[in-house]
Amino acid sequence: MKQFNVKKMGIACGLTGVLLYLGCIILMFSVGQKGTIAFFNNLLHGLDTTSIIKMDVSLLDAGLGLIQTFILFWLIGASIAAFYNALTGIPEKK
Repeated sequence: MKQFNVKKMGIACGLTGVLLYLGCIILMFSVGQKGTIAFFNNLLHGLDTTSIIKMDVSLLDAGLGLIQTFILFWLIGASIAAFYNALTGIPEKK
């Protein structure tokens, strides 16, 4: 088995998180508040999201959210790769 490249795994996970965030933005714009609430209520197994859905998100907030999402998912992906590499004991190729 091969080792995971920690940086590449982090970037792949970060970009996946950004893709999910952009999908959420598109969902909110295309179906409106009621549709967004219905979608997340179904996705979260009936949890009522009515009181936490905020539709008036500024461009600055959306941009910061994209950056924060990338960083969070990058950290998750890099951690998974690093832990996997450490636990498998496969020596790193240089």
